[in-house]
Parts: sequence; structure tokens; C-alpha cells
Amino acid sequence: MYTWESITGPGTIDELVADAHAAGHPDVNVRRIHDWIARGLLDQPRLRTRRRGSDKAEHSANQRRLLLLLLDKRQQVAHLNALAQVPLAMWLWWDGYVPTRQAQRAWLTWVGRGRRSQEVAREGAVGLLEQVGHQLATTTARARFVRIITELGSGKALTVRGRAELLDVVRDVMEPETVFAASGLVRALGPAQAPMTVDAVVTDVEALRTALCRTLDGKVDRGLLERARTVQRASMADYLAVRSGLAAEAGQLAGLFREPTLQEQFDQVGRQLLLVLGMELIHRRPKAHSV
Repeated sequence: MYTWESITGPGTIDELVADAHAAGHPDVNVRRIHDWIARGLLDQPRLRTRRRGSDKAEHSANQRRLLLLLLDKRQQVAHLNALAQVPLAMWLWWDGYVPTRQAQRAWLTWVGRGRRSQEVAREGAVGLLEQVGHQLATTTARARFVRIITELGSGKALTVRGRAELLDVVRDVMEPETVFAASGLVRALGPAQAPMTVDAVVTDVEALRTALCRTLDGKVDRGLLERARTVQRASMADYLAVRSGLAAEAGQLAGLFREPTLQEQFDQVGRQLLLVLGMELIHRRPKAHSV
């Protein structure tokens, strides 16, 4: 069987095609490799020059290995947009495989345009609802939560009135009146060190919306991505140091603090980066100066 260990050095695009065929993917051709490069699934090859003319450009050994991983994961996803999470995860957590220039293209592929970006927004809304929705929240409140957050993630402006509506819809799913109205209690999910309150969820939604809109406007550059990676790596290191304690105190959210599988790290990287990018953006907004 042709595996990662079979690759020992860089190779030309023809050798990448040969790698794919040897690994059992005869449908891969030069045109597909070029398409995947354009989408950020693979990086641009490095040009080789000599005194007389030039040789074919080469892809690094790690990029050749990445191709095999992509081909394996391709069978598990419906669209190439989802496959873009593979190079994003490699870039986020492991050095030496994916450069930032490639990650930037992969990020745009994952977010997509039109219907795809709406799907990303809706997936984020549904995932958030699963985390914070109270079991007695009504079907109407849940549907409204998903609809409003999807609209915001798809580019709808967050006005003062819109933020008030967002606050209401989050409260409706987190603190349904049938449970909380009479008591006057405020619900806080998770451990005491990092409680998930209504206000915290609203901030998360604002961050997700900001990151999506900034991406769709073409304003997520390499510098911003690298800052987000630095923040995420530092946050993860801090989190891993206290993860077991947080899980013990998290109650119904304890599942969020278990150690993720390698597959989950790939599957969740898009939403993780959305949130980190959004938080970075909203916390770096210039503050208005009073006169």
C-alpha cells in the first residue's frame, strides 16, 4: 500500500499524480491538482531554476503527504469546501505542512460564497443552539434563534434594534419563561471560571458574524490569520492545562471539555477559527473618542 512513508522527498506535479494513482485514486490528474492549488487544498509548487532554463516546479514532501490525506478525507465529505478544513487544521496545529498563503486560500474555500456561506452561518447557529438551548425551549424559539443568527452570519447588519432582538432570542432558548420568569434566576452554563451566559452567547454570535462578513468582504489577510492562530494556540495550551477541572464543573456541558479526537480537530477547525477571528476583530475595534 502506498502511504506517507512511501514519500521521501519533493516531487513535480506529475509525481503528485503518480502518488495519487499509487494510492488508489486513478481519477486524479494534473487539472485536478491545479484546481486544488487554486482552492488552497494544496500549495503552489516551488520553482527550480538552473543556469540553462528551468526544471518543473516541485511540491514539498509534506505537500505530497497532504495530498494523500486529502484523498483519504475526500471520501468522507460531500463538498470540497469541507475538505478545505484539512489544510486549515494542519496549518493551525502543525508547523511545516501548510504555509499561511495556502491557509488563506483554504479559508476562503471553506467559507465560500452565496449558499455555501449561508450554510456555514446556519451550521454555526445550530451548533450553538445544541450547546446552550434549554430542554424546555419551544420549537418556535429554537427556529427563530437559528434563523436570526443565520441571517446575521450571512451579512445582515447588526443594528441597535437587531442586537436587542438577538438578546431576546438568545434568552428565549437559554432561559425560557416557563422556567425562569417566576424565579428571576439567570442561567449560566459550564464551569464557574468560564460561564456561558446570555450576554456571552450574544458576544459569540457577534464575533461569528464579524468574521464571516470580514471574510466575504475579502479583508481577512495573512497577518490577521496568523494573529488568530497565535491566539488559538495559546488559548488551547491554557485550556489543556485546566481541561479536566473544567469538565468536572461543567454539568450538562461536560461533553464540551472532553479530549477531541483527531477527526473532530479537523471537523471543528473552521468554526474554531471563525470564533477566534471574530473575537480578535471585535476586541481590536477602534474605540470612539468623546469630544
